[in-house]
Amino acid sequence: MASFTISGARFELERDRVEDALADVLPDPLDKHYVVVQGRRFPPKQVIEHATGLDRADFTTHQARRILKRLGFVAARTDAGPCEPTRAAGSGPYGGRQAAALAPFVGKWVALDSPTEVLVAADTPQEVLGWLARHERRARYGMFRVPETMREAEGLAPQ
Repeated sequence: MASFTISGARFELERDRVEDALADVLPDPLDKHYVVVQGRRFPPKQVIEHATGLDRADFTTHQARRILKRLGFVAARTDAGPCEPTRAAGSGPYGGRQAAALAPFVGKWVALDSPTEVLVAADTPQEVLGWLARHERRARYGMFRVPETMREAEGLAPQ
């Protein structure tokens, strides 16, 4: 267990505890930084807020990133510009990049901001719509359920 001081308070954090704290939480929209928690990209401050109960105003994004990296989470920056879809070599739409972007969300409902950028993923369409409304976002490239089987992907009727 790692020990951290945030806003003058001492916290004992473990990677498992952080993951558990975010199990039923939908990620907020990303700005410049994110951390990957169980295949989902979260703003670093949201992760620390849920893991510690602290208000986001009590610490910086860089403090949150540093702590989460020490716990073994991947931290990165979002792309500088909008994602422009291109047809690259490879199979599937966008050279397989779209399939790779959707792979962690099999069986979930997703809202896309670009062909390869998932805004949010949830178990029901109502959760996705609620998230979009709360964050005043639009699914510019649609909202759909990521198919679990080839049969679902091809649109075959059940037998």
